[in-house]
Amino acid sequence: MAKKQLSLEEKKAWTGVLFATPLIIGLILLFILPLVQSLRYSFSSIQLKEGGFSVVYEGFSNYTSLFTTNPDYPRKLTESVVNMVVNVPIIIIFSLFAAMLLNQKFRGRAFARAVFFLPVILTSSAIAGISISFFVGGMTMGGAGGGAGAGQESVMKSVELKKLLLDSGLAPSIVGYLTGAVDRIYDIISASGVQILIFLAGLQSISTSLYEASKIEGATGYEIFWKVTFPMMTPLILTNVVYSIIDSFSMSAVNELINQAAFSLFDFGLSAAMSWVFFLVVAVILSVSVGLISRKVFYYD
Repeated sequence: MAKKQLSLEEKKAWTGVLFATPLIIGLILLFILPLVQSLRYSFSSIQLKEGGFSVVYEGFSNYTSLFTTNPDYPRKLTESVVNMVVNVPIIIIFSLFAAMLLNQKFRGRAFARAVFFLPVILTSSAIAGISISFFVGGMTMGGAGGGAGAGQESVMKSVELKKLLLDSGLAPSIVGYLTGAVDRIYDIISASGVQILIFLAGLQSISTSLYEASKIEGATGYEIFWKVTFPMMTPLILTNVVYSIIDSFSMSAVNELINQAAFSLFDFGLSAAMSWVFFLVVAVILSVSVGLISRKVFYYD
């Protein structure tokens, strides 16, 4: 009986499966199995014994203790969500604004782009452990009382800006949001490097013929931005929102609590419960954000 020859499409399909096999194996061994094990631990207590450890099923006791006997976890989880809600819109707006500036033609453009991406490199190295407050306002701790007080005042404080905005008639809530963004300008710039790079790549991919046609039709710069640039950037806005949310939570104080519970207190069940609650919160926020933004995304064919 003659063996059936595979068609060209079937050969391509099996070639794809062959190349994807290492990834599939790694996904199962390094992600799915530890994920299932973590879920099991979150409903159990791990007790050390001679020759290893035993897993004792405890039900929802670990989850209950998170919100009844652990005061730090709910507070830091709430703070992380609030910081994400406050910071992500500012990061997206600043990133798009900076990308549009860096997309203009001027001398030293390559150097300026490198400067904006430099915080990403710095925060990924050992220098990330050095607080910027040491350089901004904490260098005079050993001085006299007046000098120490002056050193604790950041040069980027926005007292005068707050007074100016309030005098202009803006609502106090909006003024507080804007001045808070100014006070956190270093953190915002540090968290915007990747987003700026993505937006910059998107801006450079927009066909110049669209801008030329708009100018011929008499469109102003304001109209070109809202009718051409912004719609073309909406897919990348969605990408950057997802990235910014994940990046914000990756630097959350909740991660420190999870590590402490696991490797300082050796309470792996509590640590697993913390991880799963944190994971579910992030998943819900991502689902809602993607669902809302996806409705407004414009895909140019």
